[in-house]
Amino acid sequence: MDVKESLRRYGLRPVGADLDEVRALLREHTARERRAQGEGDTELMRLCCFQLFNSGDVDDVLLVWSAKQASFDTACSIDIEFLLGHGLDATKTHLSANRAPAAAAALDRLRELEAAGEFESFSVEERSASYDRYYGD
Repeated sequence: MDVKESLRRYGLRPVGADLDEVRALLREHTARERRAQGEGDTELMRLCCFQLFNSGDVDDVLLVWSAKQASFDTACSIDIEFLLGHGLDATKTHLSANRAPAAAAALDRLRELEAAGEFESFSVEERSASYDRYYGD
């Protein structure tokens, strides 16, 4: 499956079982990318992360973080804001409650960026609208 097929099948706001399929697709490509940079489809991974961002489920934060950390290419192409589909505060609270090293790493990175002012004008709605336009073209 590529970006075009994923958009056709799931749209930008998948729900229910389609979200489970998007998660599985992201896990698959993350594993491929971890095996060898370029083996996973980073554009598809980015779309999957945006689709999960749109669902606003904080339980997807570590899945998106894992995808972002899979390789240099994914670190560059998957926006850190894709962790924030439920908002910055809710995401930080969720990560704070999780004892996994990946949760601590993601939380540390979010706090660094927040302290640097990266999220001052962040809005879930505006970010979603921006990517709606990007994928709509």
